[in-house]
Amino acid sequence: MSHPIPCNLITGFLGVGKTTAILHLLENKPENETWAVLVNEFGEIGIDGAMMQGKGAVIREVPGGCMCCVAGLPMQIGLNMLIARSKPDRILIEPTGLGHPAQILDILHGEYYQDVLDLKATLCLVDPRQLAEPRYLENDNFRDQIAMADVLIANKADQCTEEQLQAFDDFGSNQQPPKALVTQVSQGELNKDWLDLTAITRAAAKPDAHKHHKAMPDIGPLELQPGEEFLRRENKGQAHFSCGWLFADTVAFSFNRLFLLFNSLDVKRLKAVVKTDMGVRGFNMQEGVLSVLELDEAADSRIEVIDSTDSAQKTLWHEIENLLLSCRLTADVEE
Repeated sequence: MSHPIPCNLITGFLGVGKTTAILHLLENKPENETWAVLVNEFGEIGIDGAMMQGKGAVIREVPGGCMCCVAGLPMQIGLNMLIARSKPDRILIEPTGLGHPAQILDILHGEYYQDVLDLKATLCLVDPRQLAEPRYLENDNFRDQIAMADVLIANKADQCTEEQLQAFDDFGSNQQPPKALVTQVSQGELNKDWLDLTAITRAAAKPDAHKHHKAMPDIGPLELQPGEEFLRRENKGQAHFSCGWLFADTVAFSFNRLFLLFNSLDVKRLKAVVKTDMGVRGFNMQEGVLSVLELDEAADSRIEVIDSTDSAQKTLWHEIENLLLSCRLTADVEE
């Protein structure tokens, strides 16, 4: 490398809007620069990378848990491939919302990447409404994502009360060591200049809080077998459970049926990129609030559901699968 590549870690808990924020950054990147994004998701299917396709960046996914598991090998393989193949001018790394940043930052600060990466500020997005809920404040990963960030950002400010935003400002200003910036945005509208703020070493309160997976995750792309219409993959960890579906490129769905189905589900998190009769659509649901994004393209359809209860999970996944199949455009004819 002629010079180290600027690199940023963008963290935040499930559903805080990290992918939306990265999409906004990509829309405002310098036209003459090539940016790369390493995306890590808790689920096995990989939705965020599909949402970023065609947005002017090179995307590499590490699905199926935290990228720092198994001594960071999946992360290093993905990162090395991005660097070698795309020679980017900047790298953004989006870990899973259930991940802990400590080992990721240790790897990026390590000897191997010392002359390759110029590690800039770590940005952490927070929904200010979460600061009033013990289930977030008592979560070690949530607290250390905040503690290890250089820039602390209240996202979804337009959905918060003045009291909630003031509580966030007070919370952020009391962090030690002080943050390089504490600020508020709506709809992930990050200023790209924040990426060049200086990073400093910040200690985690519970660096061992994250429970690493013992098995080596599959870092290759998911592929349907000839004649296979869809496949399903499950994952669990950090007191959460996920189930995802990958549908063949020949399968299309009724937008209205999917919209009604997704709105009816009582789950913690849902993400999807789907080919519908209204075009390609991205779906994003957090705590019962569903939003829809119009996308330009998709190679296939992907749906991921995350929940925090293990009661009858297999039954829930099977029910959702049957409902998804009933939303296909051909479902009326076939069933």
